Amino acid sequence: MTELWNWRIDQVRPVEVYPALADALGRVVMPLAVADPARLPTYAVVCDVWQAPGEFATIVDCYGVPDGLPELPSIAALARQLDRNCLLRDDTLDETRHLLVAPDGSIRPVHFDVRETDDGEVLSDRRLCTEADPRCRGWSRCHRSRWAPDSVNPALAAA
Repeated sequence: MTELWNWRIDQVRPVEVYPALADALGRVVMPLAVADPARLPTYAVVCDVWQAPGEFATIVDCYGVPDGLPELPSIAALARQLDRNCLLRDDTLDETRHLLVAPDGSIRPVHFDVRETDDGEVLSDRRLCTEADPRCRGWSRCHRSRWAPDSVNPALAAA
């Protein structure tokens, strides 16, 4: 178990996330606050879910995700289960760029304004990553991603 997943969900209460995540992953999901490492089943996923300010304010951290459990199909299954858009970081290391995973399983790159606060990162002003935006053209980090500007991709057979 080596994976750490960090996701955001649009407009959902944290209490709704745990059962939906268990269904989406087909695993036992234990809240971090009550997880006892000595008593965890080997197939369990430990999660922390909380609210933050801004857009996509429900944050999900999954710790010790079992090897072989793929992230993209998992978040797509969660988006479908909750009928909500979800976010994860993309592969550019650009703090403004994320992947938006829709309930239909589609994935598209998006940007946000990001502001650090005492309560954590606040996302605002969502916009598509598109060639129409000068910040996404040419030599931008967006073109170094496997998720090119203006792309819409399936969530790798998750939908």
